[in-house]
Amino acid sequence: MDVLSDVLAAVRLTGAIFFDSTFRNDWVAEAPKASSIAHQVMPSAQYVFYFHTLLEGACWAELTDGSIEPIRLRTGDVIAFPMDDAHVLCSKIGMRAKPELAMFVHPVDRQLPYLINKGIGRESCRFVCGYLGCDIRPYNPFISALPRVLLARGAASQLWLSHLVNHAVSETDCHDAGGEIVLAKLAELLFIEIVRQHIDSLPMGSRGWLSGLRHPQIGQALRLIHGRPSEDWTIERLAREIGLSRSVFADRFTHFAGVTPMQYVARWRMQLAARRLETPGISVAQAGAEVGYESEAAFNRAFKKIVGTPPGSWRRNLTHRPGVAEAPFANGGHIPLITKLQETPGPAL
Repeated sequence: MDVLSDVLAAVRLTGAIFFDSTFRNDWVAEAPKASSIAHQVMPSAQYVFYFHTLLEGACWAELTDGSIEPIRLRTGDVIAFPMDDAHVLCSKIGMRAKPELAMFVHPVDRQLPYLINKGIGRESCRFVCGYLGCDIRPYNPFISALPRVLLARGAASQLWLSHLVNHAVSETDCHDAGGEIVLAKLAELLFIEIVRQHIDSLPMGSRGWLSGLRHPQIGQALRLIHGRPSEDWTIERLAREIGLSRSVFADRFTHFAGVTPMQYVARWRMQLAARRLETPGISVAQAGAEVGYESEAAFNRAFKKIVGTPPGSWRRNLTHRPGVAEAPFANGGHIPLITKLQETPGPAL
């Protein structure tokens, strides 16, 4: 069982590339919180965040609240803002501009991406920007495990990322039929590759669900839970399967996942059941049985306790609005401010 793939499929990670921008001389582009425009750009997603890939030139990235030092971006760098932070891309530190909200909308009369070409002069900076959307209800352990700023340095020097970036460039240039869906899938692939690099860069023993994926015993426990979600799991049984004592397993799992093993099992079952409730012809009892509940009454109680509403009500209200920025922090825990991947030496910030 590939746990990361299982979770990303269940929370329906979806990408979209919206802008192919070339700016020259002094310039600034300010992005509002993604939650403020999510319903315009990805109305079917519960949660939306930005990513930017620098194709040519160099620029600065800043959070508008000034809570981190400005970040110098160079050709091939990819940056994402998973925690709903308003931010700025600019040619000089400290530049600000009012976001052009009219641009943050999915067009109905033309094909994405929007082409933006501003300024005059020889020095240019070109980047493609877009969004990634996903579900965060009932349970998404992935989003809360990401840092506020996810930065991959020098993607152009990494063959796999380089191919993805170059393919995205060719698609934005040609506007062929089917181009939007190709760009959407490229955005997803690009982001997943960056996340994989992020996982590899995490210090051993660091807190967080992503760190747990590569821990020998906790990773195995997660694979068991995701591979057999309807199993009659107990802490004792999981601990025995992975070769740890009950107390050591419970402590280690909570350290990485932020919740106890049985809380994780129950929440993940509700995520899977919620997806099944969207399937025509699947009854509440069937959805519950598929995730391990022998009676509809027991499933109803568990679903309401964890999700906050009975499964029948959830099914009747499947027109989701985009999630709020606070949702990824619902489980508590420390969110790292910034993660840099394969950083190359550069001038002091």
